[in-house]
Amino acid sequence: MELNYKSFGEGFPVVILHGLFGSLDNWQTIAKKLSDKFQVYIIDQRNHGKSPHSDEFNFQLLSNDLLDFFAQHQIEKAHIIGHSMGGKTAMAFALNHPEKVEKLIVVDIAPTAYGDYHNDVFKALYDSKVHDAESREEVEHTLREQLKDESTVQFLLKGLNRDKEGKHFEWKFNLDSLNKNYQIISGALNSSDTFKGKTLFIKGETSNYINPSNYSELTSLFPNHELTEIKAAGHWVHAEKPQEFINEVIRFL
Repeated sequence: MELNYKSFGEGFPVVILHGLFGSLDNWQTIAKKLSDKFQVYIIDQRNHGKSPHSDEFNFQLLSNDLLDFFAQHQIEKAHIIGHSMGGKTAMAFALNHPEKVEKLIVVDIAPTAYGDYHNDVFKALYDSKVHDAESREEVEHTLREQLKDESTVQFLLKGLNRDKEGKHFEWKFNLDSLNKNYQIISGALNSSDTFKGKTLFIKGETSNYINPSNYSELTSLFPNHELTEIKAAGHWVHAEKPQEFINEVIRFL
């Protein structure tokens, strides 16, 4: 599979993976800030952005996609940064191909199973009926009516696009596949291996994705890790506190 990507800068490669419903666009600002020290690749994972869609969707596939990307771009080894779902892809890749990962940064996610955190989001996305919507404001109204968190609404709207003919709206992500495979996406990374390379977990202070109940699982799979918390940040750490996030990334790399 050939994934859509953008590249900035020169130097040792850094590969950045976005989260669920996201795209490489979410990471352009961070990528450009890192590009004076590294060659930074931001990628649309399958079923997101401009990358190919498929009915199948799991972390083994996403790990294989990343391995293909490394081969296609002659990347022998890289630092990898992954947020949320992208963090799970990054962890799966590090567990499957540790020789390809110099340092690993996982943003606000653990390798554990999570509950149905996105049921309300999927309902709002389907209820938006974007194919029939006559304006962007119409979709925005539906999302805002059902989802009270403004940052979530604005994040999802970044995934709204016109189709090639310009007649209808559509989501950049493959909503049906993500919904069908959500239990897999939210499941645990089951591995008998460990990644012994240097790993940084970055947690948002007000986010509960990394917590005492899943810390032991995190530690068992990634024993050579450190955990840092960014104050006054939630799940979208890099968007809410970009300078603090960049400082931690540069310090670690």
